[in-house]
Amino acid sequence: MNQIRADLHLHTLRSPDSANRPADIVRACQRRGINCIAVTDHNRFRGAQEVREIAPFTVILGEEIKTTDGEIIGLFLTEEIRRGLSPEETARAVRAQGGLVMIPHPFDRVRKSCLHEEALRRLADASLVDIVEVFNSRTTLLADSERARRFAEERGLLGAGGSDAHSLREIGQTYVEMPPFADKDSFLRSLAQGRVMGRRSNPLVHLSSMLAKWQNKGR
Repeated sequence: MNQIRADLHLHTLRSPDSANRPADIVRACQRRGINCIAVTDHNRFRGAQEVREIAPFTVILGEEIKTTDGEIIGLFLTEEIRRGLSPEETARAVRAQGGLVMIPHPFDRVRKSCLHEEALRRLADASLVDIVEVFNSRTTLLADSERARRFAEERGLLGAGGSDAHSLREIGQTYVEMPPFADKDSFLRSLAQGRVMGRRSNPLVHLSSMLAKWQNKGR
């Protein structure tokens, strides 16, 4: 069976710390053999819609949502979810849209935005987690990625991977090689058969996020 390459975490210029234009994202994906992406802008939904309008491949509409205890990603959304809710409220808001709850870069000791461990365990205990990001190219320490993988396995949760690209050169650094899918339910079945292929980005990529923040201030 033919496999697709899905980068399940990336950003457009609708995120304040990214300068990726939709057309440039599409071209970068085509150059690198990425034929499925999840666009997950910070607390914004419009960028995902803009990429889907022009992409000749599958685009999952998502959002990386800031909760009171760190970030949660919603996939297969239909509209924007507001920031500042509790993790439980955010997860239920994702589910209310028929979406999937993915936990990005858990246990990352370097960044401050990851979901607090206590909140992650509460969500998992309440069956409010669908997917754990077990490899994120921007996670600096391999031990943190390994801990995420073990957590997913111990809890019987699906694992995923993404580049977390805020710049074009990061796109495709991590992807999931998986069977094609048609909707949310077949996505879950395909992800269960998938294989995460990941490479860490150079930590200097965070400088591109700082530059993008400065450039986006005027917008």
